[in-house]
Amino acid sequence: MVHENERSGMLAGWPKLFGKPVYAAKNSKNASSDRHAKKSPEGSAKGTSNTFVPTATEGGIALYSPEFYMACAGGGVVSCGATHTAVTPLDVVKCNMQVDPKKYSSISKGFSTIIKEQGARGLLKGWAPTLVGYSFQGACKFGFYEYFKKLYADIAGPEFFAKYDSLIFLAGSASAEVIADVALSPWEAVKVRIQTQPSFARGLSDGLPKIIANEGFGALYKGIVPLWGRQIPYTMMKFAAFEKTVQGLYAHVVPKPKEECSKTEQLGVSFAAGYIAGVFCAAVSHPADNLVSKLNQKPGVGVGDIVKEMGIVALCTRGLGLRIVMIGTLTGLQWGIYDAFKVAVGLPTTGGAPKK
Repeated sequence: MVHENERSGMLAGWPKLFGKPVYAAKNSKNASSDRHAKKSPEGSAKGTSNTFVPTATEGGIALYSPEFYMACAGGGVVSCGATHTAVTPLDVVKCNMQVDPKKYSSISKGFSTIIKEQGARGLLKGWAPTLVGYSFQGACKFGFYEYFKKLYADIAGPEFFAKYDSLIFLAGSASAEVIADVALSPWEAVKVRIQTQPSFARGLSDGLPKIIANEGFGALYKGIVPLWGRQIPYTMMKFAAFEKTVQGLYAHVVPKPKEECSKTEQLGVSFAAGYIAGVFCAAVSHPADNLVSKLNQKPGVGVGDIVKEMGIVALCTRGLGLRIVMIGTLTGLQWGIYDAFKVAVGLPTTGGAPKK
């Protein structure tokens, strides 16, 4: 378990935040013998430490050490920053469809209208705040998820985790996303304004100071509550659905246990599970996504005004088809990239069914 004196000092600094490494095993032969004796956050075993979380490492990084969380945060930067930036053209069209459905009545009409009025470069508007914002968000989302997953699993104990692991995944991801969205909100506000108001600013360098000068620093967090409303359900679905899908794939689809699969095969499972989870993510979080786009596009309006203007059906469905394609692909790529990064630094891929 996490000791009480460690938990009370969690926010005092980075080392205290993540506590001590579970076990810096270098002898993988000895460690692997009990890796699957009991179900744990990584599908590993209860070992000789006073926790039931994995006691073996793959490579030189001890699981649940400060270096482990730094590596996970780094993987989050690469996976979220790169993928969100790559789909900027889709995001530009989606946001404009949400705020002006008459002008941008379909995906193809959205692309053609933007190219006609702004040129091909118009499809890249907002790439800089997207890259910065989602890199920060990815670091917090994945790094803190791994931390909270271990913390809550240790608090709950092995028997509870074995029966109700979904609750641990949901609670850990929700906690991580609260922090991640505080890091994302300012950049999301700038991104939406640039994408939906072409004359507002050229990009991040003049858009950010313009919002602060004209509306105050608080305007950057105007959409934080709807952002939480969009991202927390999305992230809970993203992580819990992914973890359970990975378990299901290894238990019922993949013809051999995870530990017998090559790293390439494991990464294929990560991508497939990520794409499946992404479809559910898009549907769950889409109403709040419409709210975020409208709030950041129209200064001075509230949530109630937008709901009244759009109606519940439009709030839940406008731009949903494009977002399912975008988020499904995005989430699959994010999990594939994140786990590839973990493998590259010597860590195991995320999730997996316990050994039968």
